[in-house]
Amino acid sequence: MSERPRADFIIDVLTREFGEPMAQDPAAFRRKFRKMAASPFAFYRGSASLFYADLTSAFRDDSFLDEQTSRVWIHGDLHAENFGTYMNSSGVLVFNVNDFDEAYVGPFSWDLKRFAASVALIGYQKALSDDNITALVTGFAKSYLTELRAIAAGGDDAIGSITLDNADGVLLRVLQEARLNTRVDLLATQTTIDDFERRFSMGEGVYEVDEVTAALVQGAFADYLGTLPAASRPVANHIKDIKLRKGVGIGSAGLPSYNLLLEGHTQALENDVIIYMKQAQVPAVARWIDDERVRSYFKHQGHRTAESQRALQAHADSWLGFTTLNGVGQLVAEVSPYAADLDWSDVNEPEELTGVITDLGRAVARMHSVADDESSHDLVDFSTEEAIVAAVDKDENGFVQHLVEFAHRYGDQAREDHQEFVDLFRNGRLPGI
Repeated sequence: MSERPRADFIIDVLTREFGEPMAQDPAAFRRKFRKMAASPFAFYRGSASLFYADLTSAFRDDSFLDEQTSRVWIHGDLHAENFGTYMNSSGVLVFNVNDFDEAYVGPFSWDLKRFAASVALIGYQKALSDDNITALVTGFAKSYLTELRAIAAGGDDAIGSITLDNADGVLLRVLQEARLNTRVDLLATQTTIDDFERRFSMGEGVYEVDEVTAALVQGAFADYLGTLPAASRPVANHIKDIKLRKGVGIGSAGLPSYNLLLEGHTQALENDVIIYMKQAQVPAVARWIDDERVRSYFKHQGHRTAESQRALQAHADSWLGFTTLNGVGQLVAEVSPYAADLDWSDVNEPEELTGVITDLGRAVARMHSVADDESSHDLVDFSTEEAIVAAVDKDENGFVQHLVEFAHRYGDQAREDHQEFVDLFRNGRLPGI
């Protein structure tokens, strides 16, 4: 790779990752790529495949990895914007990692490196010095390790969540604002009431569903209900309306997703529930991990996504499940009124950033420690926190420095790649776009 032009490498990786869906819906990918062109961070968000291609080639470094620490359930796309609020199955509002579409089983350090590089990119975008960025990544790494050691010493009882009871600063504000949201407000933005009944509103990106498709979605929904844990299975199962939505975000370009409007636990219209059934994709990280035991564990990509979220997220959404539609795996979950993302534009000064990023380090430690031998999932059958702590404790300072150096190096690389990508895109060198 060292002698190949970087632009050719970028073209090859993006074509391998997106070639088939690009051919099916080039307009959706033009929109996706224009969003990626907006900034180095937006490019980084949308190019996880390039990140993992680099981790297994030019940026390969297996330090602190052994047989166990290479087999941890990981988020797979752990950048700074994949954190936010959700209402867990116990009715508690939590700030934590979200969006598990890319989750898989692989090296624990890949999650940390992806996050650390995203911190470097955000720091540069906010005109922070290299010393400031070093301090932020160092704080993240140390808070991660401190939390992981506490969990290793205290077991499952030491695993907590960031909630209204213990959050402060920026994260408390995000949770408080999410608490103000209501189901009625969410329903008002996506539905209308016609002849005393609620239906989805039509608008940009929303499409009618014909009778044949509606019947297939209803059948898939019936199968989905059987994948929900019996103890927390929601009672709403009457479908009032179905609409097709096309993914327009950086990560979901062109993917079909069906929104289902369900009658809630009473006939009161304010209790109606919206769930989505979306096509799940092969995670970018999976293309770079050759492990048949992991690959064969999942029935399909919808199953992988739901099982990964249940594994990594304590008390996951009670609506979380999976099904198949036309033979393709689907993820199903609620469109939650209580979801709110951390807005990084509101966090700018090093002191404020330090508080947030150290909190996120603790959240990542909790995520990595949930899915192991003490969980209901048997894919990872050892204590992840004990394995990671044992590997890192041999040289903690070296591990922290390892992450800091990677963050700076890959932040530089991502900024260069962003410019290469913009030139490739604007000059028509990305095939099929």
